[in-house]
Amino acid sequence: MDMNSFFSDLQGKINQAIENSPAKDIEKNVKAMMAQGFSKLDLVTREEFDIQNQVLAKTRAKLEALEQRLAALEERVAAAPK
Repeated sequence: MDMNSFFSDLQGKINQAIENSPAKDIEKNVKAMMAQGFSKLDLVTREEFDIQNQVLAKTRAKLEALEQRLAALEERVAAAPK
């Protein structure tokens, strides 16, 4: 048996032991409890936050453009002969 095969076999056995250990179950349970706790906090994901940030930036740009158009129209109305 060569060294690579020995270490591969050893690594496989260690991984199998970790998968079957109580530590893995504890990790799964803690993750589930944390996920449940976070869901009660009404948090958003980073992806959702970034999307809403982009939507807000587009909305601000549109609002600024509309404000400029309105100001230009108001100037034209004010300058028009009466």
